[in-house]
Amino acid sequence: MEPITYIDRTTGKIHKEKVYGNAILKLLYGGGFFGTFLKFLTSHFSLCSALFGWWHKLPFTKRKIRPFIKRFAIDTSEFLEPIENFHSFNDFFIRQLKPEVRPIVGDSKTAIIPADGRYLFFQNIALTDGFLVKGEKFHLEMLLLNEELASRYQHGAMVIARLCPSDYHRYHFPVDCSPGESHLIHGRLFSVNPMAIKKDIHIFSKNKRTICELETKQFGKVLYLEIGATNVGSINQTYEPHSSYRKGAEKGFFSFGASTIILLFEPESITFDQDLLEASSKKIEIKCLVGQSMGKYFSSAANF
Repeated sequence: MEPITYIDRTTGKIHKEKVYGNAILKLLYGGGFFGTFLKFLTSHFSLCSALFGWWHKLPFTKRKIRPFIKRFAIDTSEFLEPIENFHSFNDFFIRQLKPEVRPIVGDSKTAIIPADGRYLFFQNIALTDGFLVKGEKFHLEMLLLNEELASRYQHGAMVIARLCPSDYHRYHFPVDCSPGESHLIHGRLFSVNPMAIKKDIHIFSKNKRTICELETKQFGKVLYLEIGATNVGSINQTYEPHSSYRKGAEKGFFSFGASTIILLFEPESITFDQDLLEASSKKIEIKCLVGQSMGKYFSSAANF
């Protein structure tokens, strides 16, 4: 299988991704009989992910923390708490960061990156056919299970953020908003790694996910989706519905594993930053950090 590459937004350099569990992913999505059978078990039976999550909450798993940090060159100076305070690997996984290491840029007319991760940006969802998987169409109706919502956003903008196991796994509000309730859509737990997506673009629509509508003054109604993946059954919300939040405030966190966030904007509500669109036009993910600029309110962008 081809290596996974991404652009580091901060440096502009292209990197080859170090994939956690690479051998397992190749087994699951390599097409062999045993791998296909194992993929069926891990994706269709939530008990597998529940046990995996429970295992990483056990005290002895903290011995994995330092080797993991070394392998993925994670900057421990960003941690809010010292490594010694983590009582399990999951404690490390859901770690908090010092606020100053993820500064929030811009005014209320600038939307920010909501989570550390590798991103794809689409200014018009209707023009994404065949982008992720040749010959395949991305279906909003399948993702949202709501015809009215799908119709509202079919010509809107979309953001796909893929969080790797080595990433900071708390996610934040991209704009000033009043968030509604998070609604759960039950589903499977397929991997969201590019190896898997290239096999089946509809994984996002098959996996367990939550949907939340953000009411905003500048950007209209924004849909915020958290999508579970293999070994990530747990999507944890920490916000209070119908309260007011400034952009950058924490919305929730994922427990152990890799996972995805999707944002949907109404048509003509946001213009993404040019460097982000250029990276996506090359069909390569761009690694972004919480608080960086994502785009501007459509009217202000036109006059920028």
